[in-house]
Amino acid sequence: MPTPVSADTLALQRLYHWERTAPDRVVLTQPLGQGVVRDYTWREVMDQSRRMAAHLQSLGLQPGDKVALLAKNTAHWLMADFAIWLGGFVSVPLYPTLAAGTIRQILDHSEARLLFIGKLDGWRGMKSGVPAGMACVGLPLAPDDVQVAYPAWDDITARTAPLKGKPLRDADELSTIMYTSGTTGAPKGVMHSFGTFAWGMSSALKRLPNINSSARMLSYLPLSHVAERTLVEHGLLATGLHVYFAESLETFTADLQRARPTLFFSVPRLWVKFQQGVAAKMPPAKLDRLLKIPILGGIVRRKILTALGLQDCVFAAGGAAPMPPELLRWYKKLGLDLAEVYGMTENCGVSHATLPGRQRPGTVGLPYEGVRCRIDPLTSEIQMQAPCLMLGYYKEAELTRQALTGDGWLHTGDKGALDAEGNLRITGRVKDLFKTSKGKYVAPAPIEDQLVMNMAIEACCVTGANLGQPLALAMLNPAAVKQSADSAGRAELEAALLAHINRINAGLDPHEQLDCLVLMTEAWTVENDLITPTFKVKRSRIEDLFAKNFDRWVGQRSKVIWYSA
Repeated sequence: MPTPVSADTLALQRLYHWERTAPDRVVLTQPLGQGVVRDYTWREVMDQSRRMAAHLQSLGLQPGDKVALLAKNTAHWLMADFAIWLGGFVSVPLYPTLAAGTIRQILDHSEARLLFIGKLDGWRGMKSGVPAGMACVGLPLAPDDVQVAYPAWDDITARTAPLKGKPLRDADELSTIMYTSGTTGAPKGVMHSFGTFAWGMSSALKRLPNINSSARMLSYLPLSHVAERTLVEHGLLATGLHVYFAESLETFTADLQRARPTLFFSVPRLWVKFQQGVAAKMPPAKLDRLLKIPILGGIVRRKILTALGLQDCVFAAGGAAPMPPELLRWYKKLGLDLAEVYGMTENCGVSHATLPGRQRPGTVGLPYEGVRCRIDPLTSEIQMQAPCLMLGYYKEAELTRQALTGDGWLHTGDKGALDAEGNLRITGRVKDLFKTSKGKYVAPAPIEDQLVMNMAIEACCVTGANLGQPLALAMLNPAAVKQSADSAGRAELEAALLAHINRINAGLDPHEQLDCLVLMTEAWTVENDLITPTFKVKRSRIEDLFAKNFDRWVGQRSKVIWYSA
């Protein structure tokens, strides 16, 4: 059935609109290193994109062929994607942190005919995943050996005439295949059309205030992830906003202060890091006292937000994981109302969000306009339906069938409930519930939300199937790891975490109370396969890796345990 969208909201039509109406407006700002920054106007963006599109066509690629992108976020990531669409092809973005085996798997499965390779931190460990003989193009800022081994973007665009005219793509035509981050096994290729993204962006904009051509965003979460793809790329196409790019983790604060974003989205993990950075400079109790003082409180708020680069932010949001209510309340005291958004790759990231200025801690708010939501009465699973639903999983008809109910609603895999206002509360994953040996079910997510509010904990996993009581495994952040290096620091850390566990247990039902907290000083990373590229903990992987220790840990009768391999 055709996707009900207006033709002028589709990606290519939006590109032609900005090319015609705002050719000299700066739209992308790219740091090049050593303090050098490069601005791109719509005229330059479209000129380069048209030249690369013409080059792709000259290689003999056929309409609908797949072209892959492996790069961190840059201005040329977007230009490459625009070129793919202008040329009549389908883009396949890859996370810039994938292991070589996963890169090979996705390139093979998607049948990609060409690969754009751009800015990457771990290219040395990735390059064996690129099949020998595969056509590649090196984007600006790609590793040096990529620039040597493959044709370079700048060289190609310098010698290629731009594609003429205004080629169009239908709303129902496949635009991209986005591979999931793999929390539940091998990545699946989620297919989206030009129409699904256009509808999703149109619906989302009705929930976002003051988003127009004067808005600014900092792009730093992977553009291969649905949240960044929707908000940044399709937000750019819809509104003409100004996109700034981050240079590196080390320059992130400076990048934020350069952009002074009016719209900022992040995963909860980064919002927590911001909070911890403030707490490291000013004790929370002192900050609370200062914020209550008239006039001075306003000065303190402004100073903190300016230090974060968020003094001009009119819409701030978190998603991809639950936002602890305590965190929402902390930012609200600073004058920053964080919205919670909920979505997934399969629905363009467009499902629910809290209303601006109307926080509902513990919920992800109301459905976007045109989105329908229901709760399965038997399993409590959240199911949703909207015109932004995926076309299906690429080459996986059976998985596509399993993803949808008989009447066409998406199985989200999340458990939830609706409050009296219709706000959606997510209570965990359908498959994450586990039963203790006492026959009681435990939902780990709400307990994990409380655990990560301690400044020392970077990430955690609550588990305990068939044990008498659940236990928690926690990865310490670098500051806590450093503190634990000497006996006095370790004792202080243990005491603080023991108090934290006791506070949490006091609010839990007896069968939910944590038996112990196991502390780990080795980072959970994409490389060791304990988190996904979007910082989600791989629960099943952690359980498989550490389950052999569970009985021993519980038997120690100690609330805080240090793990050693």
